[in-house]
Amino acid sequence: MLVALSLRGPIIAPTPIITSIQADIGLSSVAAGLLTGLPVLLFALFTPAASAVIRRAGPEAAVLLCLAGVLVGTVIRSLGSTPVVLVGTVIIGAAIAVGNIVVPVIIRRDVSWRRVSVVTAAYTAALNVGSMITALGTAPLAAAVGWRWALAIWGLLALAGLVYWFGLARRRPGATETAPARVPEAAQEGEQTRPSGPTTPPAPSRETSRVRRIGWLLTFAFCGQAMAYYSVTAWLPTLLADTRGLSLATSGASASLFQIAAVIGAFGVPLLTARTPAWVPVAAIGALWITLPIGLLVAPGWYIGWSIIGGAAQGGGFTAIFSIVARTARSSAEAATMSARTQGIGYLAATVGPPLAGGLNTATGGWTAPLLLVLAATLVFTLGGILAAVSARAGRG
Repeated sequence: MLVALSLRGPIIAPTPIITSIQADIGLSSVAAGLLTGLPVLLFALFTPAASAVIRRAGPEAAVLLCLAGVLVGTVIRSLGSTPVVLVGTVIIGAAIAVGNIVVPVIIRRDVSWRRVSVVTAAYTAALNVGSMITALGTAPLAAAVGWRWALAIWGLLALAGLVYWFGLARRRPGATETAPARVPEAAQEGEQTRPSGPTTPPAPSRETSRVRRIGWLLTFAFCGQAMAYYSVTAWLPTLLADTRGLSLATSGASASLFQIAAVIGAFGVPLLTARTPAWVPVAAIGALWITLPIGLLVAPGWYIGWSIIGGAAQGGGFTAIFSIVARTARSSAEAATMSARTQGIGYLAATVGPPLAGGLNTATGGWTAPLLLVLAATLVFTLGGILAAVSARAGRG
């Protein structure tokens, strides 16, 4: 959770004050979208290198590298002109790419299968708490000390995580996989009475084929999840300022509801998973996701309600996808492979979201086209997620 506080906040921080940054260093709307989109592109491009770092150095060292990179990149981004801002943004994106891959590996390695969904939910909640803190606090800080200091201050979160994990890594050098007993996808049906001891795995070829199929469906779902999330995150404050006449601070505070409401969805998924068929939580989250862009189009005056509903959806969607990864994988290596593929391709798709939404806004002079883009992405998540959940359940038979 300490790591998670720094895995989204540095990307969210510029969005409430994007107009101030544009005015100071002369960015177009599309270029301003790259302040959010560029780190996401790095998530995709740096994923193979991140996987190699985890294999060679181990999970604990990978976490330290991630947090140190976020801290350095945050400081650099706040120092200079456009090229320096972009260099800092690149460093932040590459560092977070390592964290994105290593945390699911650590969860799979150290957490009992019965608690995977709950721990993944806590991780997801912390991701969004970090986003909420920066979305809520950056504009007031910028008004008091300027946008550069307002961005730099959030490096303190990475510093706190770095200090804690440095001590943890020293206490646990060379940690190896503990291979906890797993009953893949058992909790999808709430089977709390399955034996906790080792079970005989299916034939390798059959299992490998099943994991690959589920992995590609999850990748498809994550493409929609990530594109919708980053498009809304990048432009919701500006959308509210344009359509509702809110100040930057007020629109940033309203948009922060989209981040913090993720806690509802994140912890709602484990509750539904324990009591319903595997596809039900994904379908419920998909319905909430779809409601956000439709609500903003049909009844924009209810933006607070739509922000909360969409926030619950994005937190639940992330939890659902990576809970299935952790439950399906038979080893930490397989979990790393599935996580890397899902995130690498998903974040590559997400990269086009913020600049494309900004470009559509500039071209049309309104927000209808960007919201239709978000709607299409949420439909992709819903279809891919339901098919993956059904496939994971069927694989147990």
